[in-house]
Amino acid sequence: MTNRNSKIAVVTGAGSGIGRAVAVELLRAGWSVALAGRRAEPLAQTAALVPEAAFLAVPTDVSRPEDVDALFTAAVERFGRVDLLFNNAGTFGPGGVPVEDLPYDAWRHVVDTNLNGAFLCAQAAYRRMKEQDPQGGRIINNGSVSAHAPRPHSVAYTATKHALTGLTKSLSLDGRPYRIAVGQLDIGNAATDMTARMQTGALQANGEVAPEPVMDVADVARTVRHMAELPLEANVQFATVLATTMPYIGRG
Repeated sequence: MTNRNSKIAVVTGAGSGIGRAVAVELLRAGWSVALAGRRAEPLAQTAALVPEAAFLAVPTDVSRPEDVDALFTAAVERFGRVDLLFNNAGTFGPGGVPVEDLPYDAWRHVVDTNLNGAFLCAQAAYRRMKEQDPQGGRIINNGSVSAHAPRPHSVAYTATKHALTGLTKSLSLDGRPYRIAVGQLDIGNAATDMTARMQTGALQANGEVAPEPVMDVADVARTVRHMAELPLEANVQFATVLATTMPYIGRG
């Protein structure tokens, strides 16, 4: 059942990893959450972790404008408004592929998911937040430490995460008149399926392969919740949460 007093969130990429952890954190905190992801089964598995909570699962390809519109339409029809978008859906693309060998289709897939998808979801959230009463809401974009320092052979992922920083800044500025707060969380080495290889060995800038420390993904989720629960008069514009001893400060 919907808790009429709860805040309403849309979480993309909610079927696994960071998206699942954030969705569960918000659901346990009493938020009502629209779970978005490509496949229905992982979304159902996420929802089953908090069975008593108010949720809506909407299979969504964020690179398709019609899917994104359907997601936000369903969220508003079910819950009445949107208070938060956690813009999380993303992909690294094929790992270990040098620039000269990266297929254009692979580049396009990463750009369509990480950047175009983030724009489409932010645009849809912005429209609802501007129109609803009371007006306003918050968008949190899932960035990466790659927005500051790339890994080897990560040209598509890194380019999109740099672009996401520009998207965050522009949306933050444009949202001011409408009480729409926009921030970005840059994440480094959260323990998910996507980062599992780092614990056994990741390519470093000097050409060596070395294991890297990771952090509990629940620490990311708690950080997102903190950002989400600030009053709209306050905003975490940019934050970085990462495994303390990962090779980021001094990478290279």
